[in-house]
Amino acid sequence: MPTRREVMSRLLAEQGRTYAEEAGIRLRDTPQPLYRLLVLAHLLSARIRGDIAVAAARALADDGLRGPRAMADATWQRRVDALGRGGYRRYDERTATQLGDGARLLLDEYGGDLRRLRDAADGRVTDLRRALRRFPGIGPAGADIFLREAQRVWTGVAPYLDTKALEGAERLGLPDRPAALMRLADGAEPAVVAAALVRAALGARPAGTST
Repeated sequence: MPTRREVMSRLLAEQGRTYAEEAGIRLRDTPQPLYRLLVLAHLLSARIRGDIAVAAARALADDGLRGPRAMADATWQRRVDALGRGGYRRYDERTATQLGDGARLLLDEYGGDLRRLRDAADGRVTDLRRALRRFPGIGPAGADIFLREAQRVWTGVAPYLDTKALEGAERLGLPDRPAALMRLADGAEPAVVAAALVRAALGARPAGTST
């Protein structure tokens, strides 16, 4: 039977890719990548398959809807059509409305820059989650998804291993404490560890581990 460290190592080798990477987002601490991550978190938090949410995020970006101004200025139908091209059809009409409203909120209150939201919260995770949940379509799950991924560049919130990530750890027989999990990860980035554990929660299991 593999040790906990071996389980973590295999999990990271097989599932250690962030959702932002999968969606083609080169995450940096600059306005556009952070906004694209917010959109991705919105899409992933719906009751829809993760691969469809990722495809829809790519489709929006391919259509030029990469920043809040472009999203706000786009017609509702253009947003619906882009979501549809990504296969995001179950919630496309409501989501198209929410994306437009959220983009306008970001522009009006933070000048289109999520770093201002972070600064207003002074890095406090509770305040960050509360502020993120003001965006239409971003509930507790969406805020967690955003912070799990954003910790790659917002290092002040790391390690951010939320309930879903800890659920994956439990499923694999790993500790349920972030500090202990990070020790097992041998220097891997917290965002990568979080993404891998979330995939474990969703059913992924490293080769060589029991079912």
